[in-house]
Amino acid sequence: MYNLSLASRRRLQSFITSDCLARCRRYSDTAVAPEDIRARLTAELKDAMKTKDSFKSTTLRSVLADIQAADKTSPSQKASPSSIVSIIRKATQKRSEAAAQFTSSSRPDLAQKEHSEIALLSSFLPPLLPESEIDRILKDVMATSVDVGENPRSATGKIYKAFYQRVDKSMVDPGIVKARAEALLIGHK
Repeated sequence: MYNLSLASRRRLQSFITSDCLARCRRYSDTAVAPEDIRARLTAELKDAMKTKDSFKSTTLRSVLADIQAADKTSPSQKASPSSIVSIIRKATQKRSEAAAQFTSSSRPDLAQKEHSEIALLSSFLPPLLPESEIDRILKDVMATSVDVGENPRSATGKIYKAFYQRVDKSMVDPGIVKARAEALLIGHK
């Protein structure tokens, strides 16, 4: 088609290759770091849209909509990664409650859909702290930061406050923290 000299063809090929490499580098620089959940969610949404996976894209869009709603509550800054984790945990909790309702209403098909959404969203969540680690931190808080004194019930709020200053709230289940703190307070008497 075009009569190009060998040198011109090599320069053109080199230009095309370097341009392609630059584009590839640009996209690989936007690769998702494990701690950036928002970027991971959007990347998974894009992949789901490319593969036309409507189940995955619908689920991820609903969570991203919740995250964007949280972003709008404080216009000065975006939601932090820990608040995004708590939003995803709340979404899994809602789906778990919905699955229980569907199961009790004899709708196993809808319950299965909710369980599938839970499994999808759980893949984005970091693991929770084990109970042994929660116990260790609570014992440390009770020994150093908070004076339990005669009435351990009055110290409960102080214990929670000191505990959550040391541990990110999105890394623990508040129900487990409450149960373990009450058990340790009863044992402390």
